[in-house]
Amino acid sequence: MSLNARLIEEVAARRDDLVRLTQDLIAIPTLNPPGDNYLEICEYLDRRLSGAGFETQMIRAHGAPGDSDKYPRWNIIARREGARPRPCVHFNSHIDVVEVGHGWSVDPFAGVLKDGRVYGRGACDMKGGMAASIIAAEAFIAVCPGFDGAIEISGTADEESGGFGGVAYLAERGFFSPERVDHVIIPEPLNKDRICLGHRGVWWAEIETKGEIAHGSMPFLGDCAVRHMGAVMAEMEASLFPTLAARRTDMPVVPDGARASTLNINSIHGGEPEQAKDYTGLPSPCVPDRCRMVIDRRFLIEEDIGEVETEIRDLLETVRSGRPGFDYDIRELHRVLPTMTDRSAPVVGAVAQAVQQVFGRAADYVVSPGTYDQKHIDRIGRLKNCIAYGPGILDLAHKPDEYVGIDDMEQSAQVMALALLDLLGAPPVSSC
Repeated sequence: MSLNARLIEEVAARRDDLVRLTQDLIAIPTLNPPGDNYLEICEYLDRRLSGAGFETQMIRAHGAPGDSDKYPRWNIIARREGARPRPCVHFNSHIDVVEVGHGWSVDPFAGVLKDGRVYGRGACDMKGGMAASIIAAEAFIAVCPGFDGAIEISGTADEESGGFGGVAYLAERGFFSPERVDHVIIPEPLNKDRICLGHRGVWWAEIETKGEIAHGSMPFLGDCAVRHMGAVMAEMEASLFPTLAARRTDMPVVPDGARASTLNINSIHGGEPEQAKDYTGLPSPCVPDRCRMVIDRRFLIEEDIGEVETEIRDLLETVRSGRPGFDYDIRELHRVLPTMTDRSAPVVGAVAQAVQQVFGRAADYVVSPGTYDQKHIDRIGRLKNCIAYGPGILDLAHKPDEYVGIDDMEQSAQVMALALLDLLGAPPVSSC
């Protein structure tokens, strides 16, 4: 039997273990915010990977955004050395999940097994992918114990809130440098037969319109900041949204609607602060003197970040020029440049070949509409040989009744195991 066939069979033999591992990971509610149970899941992974012969490091991101004694930002990196230290293939998965939300028909942290699927918050995004990468690595080591190179597996914090307490923190300390790591696979849920080469850019900003407080019964004595913000929104509707919708990228972004530039209004708040839930009184009658809007601008690799920012500032100046009393502040909250790995990169070729072997068809190449931790590996780590590949359907991420298919996880793990064989090289027959 060929090595490829042996690897595929070895992964299939671990199917039940794959399901249990996914269920165990889901059962640890690593909600972000605030950052619950990061230490617990890292300790679980430490036990699992240490038992498989990996050397592990637990690293807290001291001083990173969100890190505190109550909610420490813990990460784990596990490394299994082969006959020589290079090349190194690194599987990176984030350990955090988003809030549960409403509308679930199953317990979101029970890892419910039903109709060939594992349900739960994080099943798709991305604990199923993490489990698949672990099974792939363990299967590869079992078939080829004398392999060359090294395999790393990491579980990192805070991807859902920017990754600053996770991959960014580790990249700043050299854990994703080209001197240490050669290939990175991030098992995000982009579908089992698709290779994600990168993502669009993002620019977040807070816009604040200013007014003058007055008695609500005499609004003519004040200046309503909410109405000023309404003028900003009206100008966005009239000029900005149509302009953005007309821009298209050559990047293979999915779904198709994300091949255009987009702007989302994340939140608006004007007037008095919201009262506590147990407050039963009425608000006081005041004209709001402040209104704040948070915008989420996703931009294309063909767009310049400076022009993205200028476009918003020019819109605000247009409103100012035609609206008496209009004044505003704008503050950048977050920026990430687009990134896209070249199709000729070694990790792309290895995974594409493995997809062909497992599914009997060529892989699709896509780009994610939203960012993920490839941004930090690229910009901080200076490592371009990075992709996202993993089981799961992206549309299910952050939704109620999130799930991952068991067949999808098994087949993705087979792809990952075959990619390891390709990237680390076929060891001597006597070692397999």
